Amino acid sequence: MAQQKEIVSTINNLIETLKDGQEGFRQAAEAVKDPQLKSLFQGYSEQRSRFARELQTEAGRLGETKPEKSGSASGAVHRAWINLKSVATSGDDAAILAECERGEDSAVSEFKEAMEDDIPGSLQQIVSRQYNEVKSAHDRIKNLRDIAKKT
Repeated sequence: MAQQKEIVSTINNLIETLKDGQEGFRQAAEAVKDPQLKSLFQGYSEQRSRFARELQTEAGRLGETKPEKSGSASGAVHRAWINLKSVATSGDDAAILAECERGEDSAVSEFKEAMEDDIPGSLQQIVSRQYNEVKSAHDRIKNLRDIAKKT
């Protein structure tokens, strides 16, 4: 089994990823025109916040006194890109969907990598469950992006 420090590092990386998604989806919800997309993005932002809190709790159980509370530096770039794209395209929903999919590609990758780490069974179950929901969100956004491209 991985060392405690490595496990906490893995959890903190996922928390950063989730915080990036939380903020990215919040900004996407503000930028899109379609009320259904706005609601979907708000829901995903809230989901990522719940997931991050769940992992922060787990990090605390492992003795981490300061679990991650913010997103990553690359996440800030991602959020800025959504902002720039929404302004440059006048809130083009298809362009925002494409950027959200790009952000979700990164999240799926981070979760896959974490699942390959040797983490304890109960934590592995949490990460696996969250991965499945992140993957489902990614696939839904990709499908919506594909539909939006055709219109």
